[in-house]
Order: sequence, then C-alpha cells, then structure tokens
Amino acid sequence: MTAKTLMFQGTGSDVGKSVLVAGLCRLAARNGLRVRPFKPQNMSNNAAVTVDGGEIGRAQALQARAAGIEPHTDMNPVLLKPESELGAQVVVQGKVRGHAKARAYQAMKPELLGAVRESFERLRADADLILVEGAGSPAEVNLRAGDIANMGFAEAVDCPVVLIGDIDRGGVIASLVGTHKVIPEADRDRIAAFLINKFRGDVSLFDEGLRIVTDHTGWPSLGVVPYFPEARRLPAEDAVALEHAAREEAGPLKIAVPRLSRIANFDDLDPLRLEPEVTVDIVEPGRPLPADAALVLIPGSKSTIGDLKDLRAQGWDVDIAAHVRRGGRVLGICGGYQMLGRRVHDPDGLEGPAGSADGLGLLDVETVLTPEKALTRITGTTGDGTAIAGYEIHIGRTEGPGRARPFAVIDGGSGPHEDGARSPDGHIAGSYVHGMFAADGFRRAFLAELGAARFAETSFEVEIDGVLDRLADHLESHIDTARLFSLAR
Repeated sequence: MTAKTLMFQGTGSDVGKSVLVAGLCRLAARNGLRVRPFKPQNMSNNAAVTVDGGEIGRAQALQARAAGIEPHTDMNPVLLKPESELGAQVVVQGKVRGHAKARAYQAMKPELLGAVRESFERLRADADLILVEGAGSPAEVNLRAGDIANMGFAEAVDCPVVLIGDIDRGGVIASLVGTHKVIPEADRDRIAAFLINKFRGDVSLFDEGLRIVTDHTGWPSLGVVPYFPEARRLPAEDAVALEHAAREEAGPLKIAVPRLSRIANFDDLDPLRLEPEVTVDIVEPGRPLPADAALVLIPGSKSTIGDLKDLRAQGWDVDIAAHVRRGGRVLGICGGYQMLGRRVHDPDGLEGPAGSADGLGLLDVETVLTPEKALTRITGTTGDGTAIAGYEIHIGRTEGPGRARPFAVIDGGSGPHEDGARSPDGHIAGSYVHGMFAADGFRRAFLAELGAARFAETSFEVEIDGVLDRLADHLESHIDTARLFSLAR
C-alpha cells in the first residue's frame, strides 16, 4: 500500500498554505500517521539544509519538523532561488542544476516533472499520508501548460485538492468564485472542497459567505480558520513576511537589518524577535539605518555583488560607516559577511555579470565566488567557548589576514576548521553560519555583550514546537479535520 495524498492550493500567494500544512502535519502525526510534506516546486531564497546534504524550501523543513521527521530533499524536489527580476538558480533534488530566466524555465518544466514524480513516489512508499502544498495559484491559467506546481502535478498523480482562500486580504468570495470561473473544467472537478483562512471576528458572520461560494462553485466548505497570531513566531519562507516584521516593536535593544533586495535565509532573525529586550528593525529601502541601533546585522543574500550595489545606492554604506565610528557593532552572515570584506570577485558570473566589486572594507578579507556550494549542518564554539550550531549554505571562499581572528571554530569530519572573521576590536564580525541564534546559550551570550539583561524564558526550539502544537489544536477546534483527512486518496 502506498500513502494517500491530499493537495492544498491557494487562490493566491501568502494565503497561509505553508502554515496550514504544517499544522495538519502535526495533527496527523499526533494521530499516529506517518505523514510527509511535499511541495513539487517552490520559489524562495529561504532554504534549509537537509539530512541528505541538499537544500529545500524553509517551509518544507518546518512541515517535516511538524511531522516529527528530518527534512529530506524529496520533500521539495524543485527549488527556484531568485537571483534577479527575471532569472533564478534552479535546484533539483537538493543540488544546483543551473540557472534559468523565466521563459527558459517554462521550457524546462516537462523535463523536471520526472524528478518531481520520482521524489514523490519515494516519499509515498514510506508513508501513510502525503500533504502536498501548491505554489502561487491554479488561477494563473497562463502557466497551466506544463505546470508542475499546482493542477499539473495534481493531474499527474491523480490527487484531490483543497482550495484555500485568505479572507484577511479581502475579496475572498471573488477569489474563490473567480478561480472556479477561469480554471478548466477538469481542474474544477479535482477540487474536493474549499477552506477560508485568517478570519478575524465572529466566524458565524461568514455563514452566508460560505453558502454563496458553494452555490457558485458546487464545492463544499470545510469551514473557517480564525486568524492565528502565533503563526508569526514560526519560521517564514516568503519575504512578504518581512513587511509585517518591519512594523513590530518589542524591547529597547535595537538590531537594524537592511532589507536587501535579494535577502536570503532571513529566518536567522526569528529567535531574536522572541527576546523581550530586542527590537528587530527591518529597514526598508528609502529609510536610513537608525542611529540608535546597538547592532547592524547584514543578512544573507542570493546575489552578494548585486545587493552590495543596492546597499550603496540606498546610502546604507554611509550609515554603517557612521555606526562604526560611534562604536556600534556590525555582524554579517553569509552574503553579509562577504560584503564586509575588501572585495568580492565573481570571475565566472555565477550571480550575475562576471566581475568584482569593492566591499565595505570593515574586515580584512576578500571573497571569490566559486561554483561549489557548501551545504552542511555544523556545530562548534566561539572564541570564548560558547557552543554554536546551525548550517552553511553558500558559494565562495573567503580568505585574508582577518581570518586570523575567526568568529568560531567548527567541528568537522576531517577535523576542526575556522569560520568567519573579526576586527581587531571585535566590534565587526562575519560568519558563514546560518541559524546561529537558535542556540539559546549563544544567543543570550551574544545579546548580553550588546547590553541585554533579560532573556526569553523558553528555549527557542521548545517555543517552536509549542506553537506547532497550538496550531494543530487551533485547526482541530475550528474545521472538520476528520472530513478533511478523509478526502485524501
């Protein structure tokens, strides 16, 4: 027997598919099912390193955690990592296949369907239930030919679909009925039910709305999911989440993060947001870096040289220099670390046109971008002996005198090696380690150096699992989950 399958598609992006699938994975796992998440095609620069040494979208890693299993590359066989407005790096089954612009990628999709089905069948052979997440919307009928992300995949494996509408953004009746109107009849028939997400207020006020959608589409309703505020505590995959995070205020210790146009792995910031004395200030383009920041954190980037140019165009390089003159601290992670050096070289044009660019000159190192990508989970210690853990996911080698003062010493199969660099006064630091702030001891020690005296009472990892449990309870309380799971076949 192979697993039953149910797919979740949305009327648009950011309707809450990833969070709903995570909650349902946790609920199914609690009920004793061997459940696996799956997303045929994802587009995100927020990636996770898997147990088999590849990379997948961050949402599928969270869903795997909810299911109580390690993330695997088969859970997200095609990952697109945008490098420009028109092109992306194409990752297939965890490894870089190449680079493609949008039109060229459309021609690749029929070929990629084979890899998608191969990964899906491997998962299905060792599970009771597969919960599949679509991408974007099936209403994008201009992309239906050769589709592998939504109805094209559902048709290929013959699985039913639940359509999700987001009432928080308005127009949910029109988005559901409009989807029914524009998609082909065979795709309409594949939708087994619909679900309303992110409702605020008295749910009974939408009873008539549910009836209207059913009258126009023939699709039955699985119910209405009230807004779940704690979802913001879960690692986000879509950069649209940063628009909300930019407006959040918490404690007096301000960490300023320039919103790079190709920002990557920004879930590095999530553990910091849970600290009571910390405000993570996402600085949008057009706004200067705040002068009262204790730390400027330059995050990861999918295109280091491109984002370095944009950083200068915003005047943030001048703001960082002023911050350093005031005695402020700077931390660069991955691409941010590369930007802190003297120069960044891309001789093979891996992230754009071949060439070099001046870095910010705050660390005495230079980076050469190389085709080989580091994809590994790591543990180690910082200079003062504090334990650090996380993962590396980057291209490039960084060398120079600044490496004599490493950020951390990483454990490795071939022996310990040094990571990152620090300035002579220790105020400027760079590291290739993503996820470092999830380690409670390191995070608290790091923030104490910045002046924090009070810290979150709950471990970050315990907090994430608690949110997943409460999310599962939330779904079970408000929708007919037994009926939902019965739709899988």
